[in-house]
Amino acid sequence: MQRIANMIVKNSLPGVSRALWLALTLTILTALPAWADSLENLRASGAIGESYNGYVVAREPGAQEEAEEINAKRRAIYQEKAAAQGIDIEQVAKVYAAEIIRTVPPGTWIQTNGQWKKK
Repeated sequence: MQRIANMIVKNSLPGVSRALWLALTLTILTALPAWADSLENLRASGAIGESYNGYVVAREPGAQEEAEEINAKRRAIYQEKAAAQGIDIEQVAKVYAAEIIRTVPPGTWIQTNGQWKKK
């Protein structure tokens, strides 16, 4: 797992420290939340898509409540990591977003600049 984390760290965003990348990557790879299964089902159905800002977007009105719950949980994680590292929450969200987008399965809807495309 350490080798995977080091590979991801090589492609870090400018201004994001190697230690932050490593810590965030290891957190993502080892601490899958209980709500991940529900998220996978929502992604697979196309009801929810991923955005490059680190949050999900409801693609169907019926998934709005679930999207808000998932984003609240992500925001709490991002805030915790940002406080621990002394950086902006948006910077943490971008790191997570890059990893999420990289690891979601093919067929997942991804939103970039307001446009949807399938991975």
